Amino acid sequence: MSSRQRIMHVTMLVALLALVWVPGATAQNTDPVSAKTWPGREAEIEAHMKTAEILGLEDIPVGVTNPKSASLAPGGPVDKFAWKPLKPGIQRGHFESYKAEIAAYELDKLLALGMVPVKVERRIRGELGAAIMWVSPAQSFKDLGGGVPSPPNRYRGYWTIQMIRARMFDNLIYNQDFNAGNWLLDEAWNLMLIDHSRSFSPDEELVNPDMIQIDRDLWQRMLQLDEQTLTAALDEWLSGKEIGAILERRDLMGEMIDEAVGKNGESAVLLRYGAPPASSGR
Repeated sequence: MSSRQRIMHVTMLVALLALVWVPGATAQNTDPVSAKTWPGREAEIEAHMKTAEILGLEDIPVGVTNPKSASLAPGGPVDKFAWKPLKPGIQRGHFESYKAEIAAYELDKLLALGMVPVKVERRIRGELGAAIMWVSPAQSFKDLGGGVPSPPNRYRGYWTIQMIRARMFDNLIYNQDFNAGNWLLDEAWNLMLIDHSRSFSPDEELVNPDMIQIDRDLWQRMLQLDEQTLTAALDEWLSGKEIGAILERRDLMGEMIDEAVGKNGESAVLLRYGAPPASSGR
């Protein structure tokens, strides 16, 4: 693990425990608007993003993978998506692929995580790439100052469990590019995860080896994963070796969890949280 990655996950661990407020992170709103509009509508949005007329493409002035934004004809469930035509291969010293973006979304669906926006394969101007649903209104942690925002008391439990789930997911997929620009927050304190083009290496290492708390329900769903289920969902996007590494990392997480439970007790390690606070749609 690089020094930058160590600094990042240590910073997030400290922030998760302390939940220090970042001034101006988001205004408290009596009727917050949720940007998380895709759960329950995945099939509809996927079909639209694969076929909707594209009115124009523009460069996105952030990110090192040179993504573009595509504006879609009005009247559909989404009016914009980011497009990343990253051919599988070594880029800037890392293996990257648009296929890893789609695999992250498909695995999110398999786990009923609901934190990765809709992603589909699409050919534009002769190039294949990942079309990634544009979530709005939302801001990245980087936009908010780089730290981890601390919510009002009403959202504290929901926010804490989302942070735990996100770090569990990053461990499972070996997300080598987790940073403050890739975690998004909306007014309803929904955490949304983007940019997974460097994920799913065959490496068995965990990017968050110091997790001290786990979401009990998500962990049970991870334990139910097997080679047959993963292959059915991901073989279009990942190699057999990459799929096998998901299970190997899951087993490493199991060892980490068993050790933490042995030290601190099951109730202190395996958490459970109910439904998030109600919020309005878009």
